[in-house]
Amino acid sequence: KREISRAFRITGSDRIGLKKLLKDLAADGLIAGSRKSMRRPGDLPSVTVVLASGRDADGELIGAPMEWDEDENGPPPSVMILSDRGKRPGRAAGVGDRVLVRIAEAPSDAGVGYLGRTIKVLERQPTALLGVYVVGPDGTARIAPVDRKQKEYIVEKADAGDAVDGDLVTVDVLKAGRYGVPRAKVRERIGSMKSEKAVSMIAIHTHAIPHIFPDAVLAEADAAKPVTLQTKGDKREDWRDVPLITIDPADAKDHDDAVYAVPDDDPKNEGGFVVTVAIADVAYYIRPGSALDREALLRGNSVYFPDRVVPMLPERISNDLCSLREGEDRPAIAVRMRFAADGRKLDHRFHRVMMRSAAKLSYQEAQGAIDGKPNDKTGPLLEPILKPLWAAYACLKKGREARAPLDLDLPERKIVLNDDDTVDRIIVPPRLDAHKLIEECMIQANVCAAETLEKQRAPVIYRIHDASTPEKLEALRDFLSTIDIKLARTGNLRPAVFNAILARVEGTENDELVNEVILRSQAQAEYSPANIGHFGLNLRRYAHFTSPIRRYADLVVHRSLVAALGFGKDGLPSGFEEKLEGISAEISATERRAMAAERDTVDRLIAHWLADHIGASFNGRIAGVTRSGLFVRLDDSGADGFVPASKLGDDYYRYDDVTHSMTGERTGETYQLGDRVEVQLAEAMPLAGALRFELLSEGRYQKPSGKGAAKRRPPRKKPVPDKSARAKKRVKRR
Repeated sequence: KREISRAFRITGSDRIGLKKLLKDLAADGLIAGSRKSMRRPGDLPSVTVVLASGRDADGELIGAPMEWDEDENGPPPSVMILSDRGKRPGRAAGVGDRVLVRIAEAPSDAGVGYLGRTIKVLERQPTALLGVYVVGPDGTARIAPVDRKQKEYIVEKADAGDAVDGDLVTVDVLKAGRYGVPRAKVRERIGSMKSEKAVSMIAIHTHAIPHIFPDAVLAEADAAKPVTLQTKGDKREDWRDVPLITIDPADAKDHDDAVYAVPDDDPKNEGGFVVTVAIADVAYYIRPGSALDREALLRGNSVYFPDRVVPMLPERISNDLCSLREGEDRPAIAVRMRFAADGRKLDHRFHRVMMRSAAKLSYQEAQGAIDGKPNDKTGPLLEPILKPLWAAYACLKKGREARAPLDLDLPERKIVLNDDDTVDRIIVPPRLDAHKLIEECMIQANVCAAETLEKQRAPVIYRIHDASTPEKLEALRDFLSTIDIKLARTGNLRPAVFNAILARVEGTENDELVNEVILRSQAQAEYSPANIGHFGLNLRRYAHFTSPIRRYADLVVHRSLVAALGFGKDGLPSGFEEKLEGISAEISATERRAMAAERDTVDRLIAHWLADHIGASFNGRIAGVTRSGLFVRLDDSGADGFVPASKLGDDYYRYDDVTHSMTGERTGETYQLGDRVEVQLAEAMPLAGALRFELLSEGRYQKPSGKGAAKRRPPRKKPVPDKSARAKKRVKRR
């Protein structure tokens, strides 16, 4: 909007007309984007991440955007990746690389949709292939690739190294042998596929997640010295007598936030509270341009698997120097916030401090003390620290309720491992008030960071969340109409509108289903130097400040605060603002990568766990409907599996994308999103993380519409399971 106004010299009341025109164009689907940035539907943003997939006939590198919604925009456009001027040839991108590019429209004769000028090569494609070393009955060894799109390779005995049957390995592809047979040589043995511990390594390798710190990075971390109040050139307040405490998961190793609250003693703010949030001062140790900084940006964030963490920073920094350990002096950046009795934030102020954590508590310990079951550790903290914190949370909760953020209720399942890293069970941990207390304190601290940097006109990476697109809203509207719920076509669809729908279905059979569908209709949150607000949290400005140990975005915000507030000389360097757009795109991409890797690992672990239960039956719910079949989510484990359309029965099933259903033309048998079903596990594929089910229960019936329609199909015959004793048993409900 600003660019259009400048280009055509639009001022005054005409800018209001421009705003209305753009809004009308967006409503008609002629342009898309956010409140601050508009483009034609299907166009790419000016800076984006592309995956280099091959070369054209002229040898030019070709790729496609990594973030692209095919449901809305169709097939992804092709991008010709051009090298950055002035870069030496050795830095050019290659096939398989993720590349940050600046987008421009391609000439009509270029044969591609866009030109992408390289800003930065984000990661190099590993030259090794990942697969399982398999030895056949005749002793012939081959590699079964993890990526099913890859072909298999033969491994000769001399090229096998120390690999044994069933090992997960990386291999180098060799020249084809006699008769053109593809060959490979084992480069590295990662571990046995019989152990779940190898499963997370599959995701690490397939998603090219950096997991080994270079020597230069470790050397810098090892050389770092603890900061003290006597450190030359470091000016910070002594807050070691403030009884800040950390509340984290019981197995947490890095503690980057601490909290404290007291009633406000200002007589003009009766019933109000002063809430303090202190965050580890990572910016002091990670200086811009250092080896530690470059590696942190490359990783973008820590990645959390059930059996391991791939940290953004070395343990010397994350688990030691920056971790707010109980009873130890640690540098921090703190914000002290004043809230009125109704939860409104009155004011806030940032401080650079030296703190000493008064206690390290788990969520369960803190909640237990409040619920009347204190232990030796929490008992002495109950009156002076914990009760004031909970009273402050009650105050903050009023402000949250008035703000009315999107209130989705979806269970978050957790895989519990045994001591040997095998899957023990899958649970849904309870959502405690202790979790909500910390979450709300962190949200308010993040808001303070964004507000302060805006006021100081300082560089900031916002955490933004756009409203749903018209296309997604229309799809949601169509679905809700099938369960007699109306979604307005006009007006401002704020989170409160969705919350009213969620409240209407709460406790009904459609509860989980509607939560899931509304979630799917939402845009994904991302990072950007241009603020459009956060739709889900219903906030005008929001930035990530509270987790600099595990998120690079927070580290940038810390540095900007240090520079803007005159806290020291280790803030953002001058000229850094021009890099924010590229960094935002880069860390948004690494966040998506981490989410995909974590999801893939959970899928593989569950498939590994269920592989011994072929033939067992389960109850579940249809979680997805496509033309090719049904996705079923099991009640007990949350595992997702697929029922091919060809296995639904002796009929032709028509897919309806409005009702999210499949209906048999002849029988009228219908399967719809959200329907409860009973399934039998037919196949488990741990390597792919996939499960295949067969239906035991029948669908619902409606009037058949196809030729030769029958009134009702005969009862479904249950699939005959494997007759082995192992296959006959039902899985014990956990």
